[in-house]
Amino acid sequence: MSVRTSRTRLITAAAGVALAALSMSACDDSGDIATATGPTLKAAASPTAAGAGTTAGAPAPAPAGGTPAPVPPSAAPKPAPATTAPATTAPATTAPAPATTAPPAVPKSPAPAPAAGKPGVCEGSTTKTVAAPLNRPVNHMLLTVTNTGSGTCYLYGYPAVRFGEAQAVPPVIEDSKPQAVVTLKPGESGYASVNLSSTDGGNGAHGHTVTSLAVSFHGPSGNESVGAAAHPALPAGGSYVDDSLKVTYWQQSMDDAVSW
Repeated sequence: MSVRTSRTRLITAAAGVALAALSMSACDDSGDIATATGPTLKAAASPTAAGAGTTAGAPAPAPAGGTPAPVPPSAAPKPAPATTAPATTAPATTAPAPATTAPPAVPKSPAPAPAAGKPGVCEGSTTKTVAAPLNRPVNHMLLTVTNTGSGTCYLYGYPAVRFGEAQAVPPVIEDSKPQAVVTLKPGESGYASVNLSSTDGGNGAHGHTVTSLAVSFHGPSGNESVGAAAHPALPAGGSYVDDSLKVTYWQQSMDDAVSW
């Protein structure tokens, strides 16, 4: 029994010496020491074994029958930095607005031209003439000329009247001449009176009845006839005239015309 005990102790001591030598060899070769989670037992990782069984940067395999040894921070593989692809933004594409062209302006129609006729002169085509007998004074007739044109016209001088087939016009009463030329705006009227025959029945000669009348208009000079003549109707049965026939100048008012 003593011999078996001595042999056992000798084997145990030899195993301890071998284990110590192995630990020192591992420290000299790698410098890396793995610490177990148990009591102060240290195991050395062989560089040869690590190189043969593991990939560079991978943790060392755990010793058989024990707890895996932790990997030191310096030996742990670092995760590759996350790479984010730069954001690409497609350029905004905006369809161009359709070209708009304003329609050409439509020209306005010109204003209607004024009525035909000699500008500034009242005459038959731009006026309306009415001949009406007067009760007072007796044997008198009133001529009324109304401007039917689109502009102002002027009555110059006095009316050149011809009753029936007369070759000459009767004279004018000079005292009836107004201070200014008679001016007629559109729609306005001018007047003149006609002394048809003598009132006493003794001063007139060659009296006769006429059924037609023509009224001509003078120009600025007062001597010539201008434009178209007017042909106002006479009363039914005609008008009686004699050699005392005469007319007044054109007047702006009716009262001035019948006062002669």
